[in-house]
Amino acid sequence: MERFLGKVSPILHLTRVTTAFAAVGNVWFVILWSLATPEEHQPPAFEKHSTWLLLLGGAASALGLYAYGAGLNDILDLRRDRALRPERPLPSGRLSSETAAVTIAVTLLLAILGASVFGMASVLLTIALAMGILFFNAAARFVPGIGLVLLGLIYAGHMLVPNLGLRFLWPVWLVMTHALAVAAFTHVLARKVPPLSGRALVFSVAGWVLWSVAILALGVARSTTQVDHAGSLWPEWVPASAGIGPALLGVAFLALAVRRTLQFGWGPRASDKVYRYGSLWLTLYGAAWMVGAGRPRAAAILGVLALGGFLTMTTLRELYGLAEQPVGYRR
Repeated sequence: MERFLGKVSPILHLTRVTTAFAAVGNVWFVILWSLATPEEHQPPAFEKHSTWLLLLGGAASALGLYAYGAGLNDILDLRRDRALRPERPLPSGRLSSETAAVTIAVTLLLAILGASVFGMASVLLTIALAMGILFFNAAARFVPGIGLVLLGLIYAGHMLVPNLGLRFLWPVWLVMTHALAVAAFTHVLARKVPPLSGRALVFSVAGWVLWSVAILALGVARSTTQVDHAGSLWPEWVPASAGIGPALLGVAFLALAVRRTLQFGWGPRASDKVYRYGSLWLTLYGAAWMVGAGRPRAAAILGVLALGGFLTMTTLRELYGLAEQPVGYRR
């Protein structure tokens, strides 16, 4: 068992599967919301395929693209990690560069294959997102004023892979905002280089405002249906109560982030904690939207997914420790 874990754990580290549940949760939310809401835009794939095939395709798309980005990050950071984080799979030699390259290629193909369930437009969006992820990891993340905004847009764009014509775009805006805010906070918390300067912060806020207006304006334009003849910022066919849960969760996450920072102090450890919980929080947002909109079955599915993500994260971290430092040799 330990030998098997020793071979598998470097790949799991490389692909960050413990936090990929957030990407799956975002995609599943759009699928379940579209299926449960008659007023929503219904792509042809939703009428053609069963719910389970749609969820399977969405999971493959989400896991594949997330793992592709995580693996690409480690490949491009290899020289830096050798100096600063030698315990990681690639610089430590537990995973070869060839295996990492193959893993990245396979995960990208998996993302494209999953997106193909939803049609050619979704495949093209996935390819565009893959290019955006490449640009982010190769250049944009070293310019925080641009990289933080691009990261938020990547999260928002991937959420739309199952349904590019989604009409209710407040959840997409929330995911973009949450991802950008968590990335900015953990960047400062971990004292990453280059630091988030005042100018970079202004550019990030300006970019967030610009894209917030664009997303919500698109939502207004799309909210016109046979039920709601006039476009509105909040569609009439979505209960106002749907926004209460996500708003409360946002406040709760802020409190959690502050608590973890006070508990562990400023540094990479607190940053890692906030980042991991911030990732799992995205699935909780999806469940909260469903509860507020009166869709308990969809909320239960997303709730189970969030619980599964938390349990998987906890279990794999223990297994990593078992594989990399067996009990008999721990000090």
